[in-house]
Amino acid sequence: MIVVIKPHVAEERTNQLIEWFKGMGLGVHVSNGEVNTVLGLIGDTGRVDKDLIASLDIVDSVSQVSEKFKQCNRKFHPEDTVVQVGDVKIGGGNFVMIAGPCSVESEEQIVTVAKAVKASGAQLLRGGAFKPRTSPYDFQGLKGEGIELLKIARQETGLPIVSEIMNLIDLPLFEDVDVLQVGARSMQNFDLLKELGKTKKPILLKRGMANTLQETLMSAEYIMAGGNENVIFCERGIRTYSDYTRNTLDLSAVPMLHELSHLPVIVDPSHATGLARLVEPMALAATACGADGLLIEVHNDPLHALCDGAQSLRPEEFDAAAKKIRKVREAIL
Repeated sequence: MIVVIKPHVAEERTNQLIEWFKGMGLGVHVSNGEVNTVLGLIGDTGRVDKDLIASLDIVDSVSQVSEKFKQCNRKFHPEDTVVQVGDVKIGGGNFVMIAGPCSVESEEQIVTVAKAVKASGAQLLRGGAFKPRTSPYDFQGLKGEGIELLKIARQETGLPIVSEIMNLIDLPLFEDVDVLQVGARSMQNFDLLKELGKTKKPILLKRGMANTLQETLMSAEYIMAGGNENVIFCERGIRTYSDYTRNTLDLSAVPMLHELSHLPVIVDPSHATGLARLVEPMALAATACGADGLLIEVHNDPLHALCDGAQSLRPEEFDAAAKKIRKVREAIL
């Protein structure tokens, strides 16, 4: 249930109403907009007398929310959420470029790439330390050592770091990682999502390769229900009948998620296409349709990459793409 408070109501009176709702055993999500304050009631709202609430002189309107997702619902939080990572803002008109290799392979590799992508305008550095691979014989990442190398790259460049967490037992290793990525294969690892809800770190939540938008929203709800509102959606393509690309990039998900939720939405054209030559056009299309940012794989030597070299841009290719991306941003603003 959503209760909209009238403009210019004294904070004390709003707080009294909030405490009354809490006394009924309800959770209350408060969203302070430029004009109105919106109270999202969470729990068994069947006992709430809607007509009684609507009759209160401080209440503008009362409505029922039928969707299962509540806290990530735009009805609960009409204003865009802005997720802050250090000095970098994501969402609410702020656009972010996150770039780096699929896997951290060595100190020289990650520092070289970090310096290159920063020079081209990237604001965050991505790099996989733990890698979920389809084959047990493929490179699985440097794990804890990889995170330490990412921290060295951050020290060298000042770029906040983004890396994927796969297992709850590894959470202590990510204490100094700026953004925790939940990969497509882990989107419905609910125990992991619950634990991430207890942290305050920004969570980059990738859509599963065979998941609906509602399932994606519900995964975000798991994190937010634990108290962590710093969630960023990432559209990375879904599995369809396509036989020429790794996945099918569902760009309609961007405006749809913006309509349904207040959380930022970024796009990963690298995993979506699996082909370096398609990354730039899809990145431009994602920018044009309103994405809040891009997650792009960049490697200094793709031919010898230990993971996903075929979809990785060289630093000079990323630089050229970044220039075009900025032009698209300027055109649509």
